[in-house]
Amino acid sequence: MDVLTVGAVMTKDVFTVSPDTEFKDIATLLTREKISAVPVVDRHGSPVGVVSEADLLHKEECVGDGAPPRIAGRRGRQRWRKAAARCARDLMTSSVLTVDIEVPVPAAARTLAVSGVRRLFVLAEGKLVGVVSRRDLLGVFLRPDDEVRAEIEDEVFRRVLRTEPGNHSVTVDNGVVTLLGLLDRKSAVAGAGQLTELVPGVLEVRNRMDYVWNDERA
Repeated sequence: MDVLTVGAVMTKDVFTVSPDTEFKDIATLLTREKISAVPVVDRHGSPVGVVSEADLLHKEECVGDGAPPRIAGRRGRQRWRKAAARCARDLMTSSVLTVDIEVPVPAAARTLAVSGVRRLFVLAEGKLVGVVSRRDLLGVFLRPDDEVRAEIEDEVFRRVLRTEPGNHSVTVDNGVVTLLGLLDRKSAVAGAGQLTELVPGVLEVRNRMDYVWNDERA
């Protein structure tokens, strides 16, 4: 059974800048394209940092300061350094959260949730090929119920479990799936529920199937 990966939902056309791109050019790009951040890539196409609107705003924040504060802590000194920056290499945040193009969508969603960031940059063989945002992942749950049900029938029951027609029923209501029917083995019932959870657009699985033989008994 195929699992939906980041590559299927990501945005492929990603705006990038080089480490030498100047402040004003970055500000123009963010404003024109209505994006909040842009990755910085090296000459090989690999991400080395990211510049956000917040990085640019430090210049306005520190207008008139004249010199870096003597006692401001690491973050204060970093803000002043970015305020004085003229190009991406000095503006960017070096830590870039990335994800491989083959990573399943649920794994990417967990990374976004734990990190608290809005987007992950997608890599293929170390090179930037796209970006996946919270909005991209949420789009998975907009699939019509009929489409979700058809995939469960085809992929889970027909292709993987190879059940006989009439031995089960699948209903989907606003992403909530209910499985009914009788299968030969207990392990098949458990598998049906687990595989259904992997189908894009499924919010919850109510597995109410029964079985003839308990093949998991010790």
